[in-house]
Amino acid sequence: MARMIRSGIASASMLLLTTVAFGQTDEAAGAGGAAEHPLKAAIKLAEQSRDAAKELKDYRALFTKREMVKGRMYASQMQMKFRSEPMSVYLRFVNPEHAGREVLYVEGRNNGQMLAHDTGLKAIVGTVALDPNGEMALAEARYPVTRIGLANLAQGIALQWEKEAAYGESDVKYYPDAKFGEQPVLVVESTHPIRRNQFRSAITRLWLDKETRLPVRVQQYDFPTAPGGKPVLVEDYSYTNVEPNVELTENDFDTRNPSYQF
Repeated sequence: MARMIRSGIASASMLLLTTVAFGQTDEAAGAGGAAEHPLKAAIKLAEQSRDAAKELKDYRALFTKREMVKGRMYASQMQMKFRSEPMSVYLRFVNPEHAGREVLYVEGRNNGQMLAHDTGLKAIVGTVALDPNGEMALAEARYPVTRIGLANLAQGIALQWEKEAAYGESDVKYYPDAKFGEQPVLVVESTHPIRRNQFRSAITRLWLDKETRLPVRVQQYDFPTAPGGKPVLVEDYSYTNVEPNVELTENDFDTRNPSYQF
């Protein structure tokens, strides 16, 4: 299996994987060597992807998410602007249910609050300042806006796998010739057969762009709710149409921008 994985990745000519060892060979293990935990190589990939994302000064992207919140699945799609220093994000919802909703957050400004306004009847109240970790801000989200972005996406998976690597019962598969739409990607998938307190999800999938090494999608499946059932999708985050280093300015993160509706 290890030789097959290495061969598939080599044929894809991926610089991303040149420094990653995919475990020992059967011969090495048979000679008494301790087999490397199957998550170790996955962790290295997630960390490399995080580092690639951290190299970006800013970017624009289409951010799509589906996530289970208090038993209900919420789906949203947003045009996104992101700047790394200071961490700044602007979101404009484009899905029909919330089209026109805007969110703005800049680290260290606005007393640590995120600024938002809605559409329709809710627009009457105008722009509101919300605690990113507060109940209202998280009414339809699992994570605060402070956790958004490519680097945070990969970092979250790297930390998760690092914790899970302290235990057994982990299976890891690599799909080096996968596609996300028309985008060539490597998919890394970890699974755990039995619900344990140390395992966050039954299935975790990380999509990495083959050319840029950027993390473009993450899925998390919870353990089945009943014996014999299927894992349940609870998180699905993706970034498409990523435009890196577009020289975003202060105006892009200012409510006074004339193209915004704050």
